[in-house]
Amino acid sequence: ESMKKMKKSSALSLALLIYISATAAYFLPRNSEISVAEKYVTVFASYVIVLLLWLVLRHKEHRKERNG
Repeated sequence: ESMKKMKKSSALSLALLIYISATAAYFLPRNSEISVAEKYVTVFASYVIVLLLWLVLRHKEHRKERNG
């Protein structure tokens, strides 16, 4: 019971974070067309979007649990 199944919101968000991080680590050093600042802003914005997605999904899960 302590190894509770990961909620969909957490699993999806974690998967997206890993994907964004891996993609950024692979592609950004090879991209010389945009500045370093733009690279950081792009990655940061992606993380913020994932955070917002996680919050929305978690809110929906909580609402579903309350309503049965």
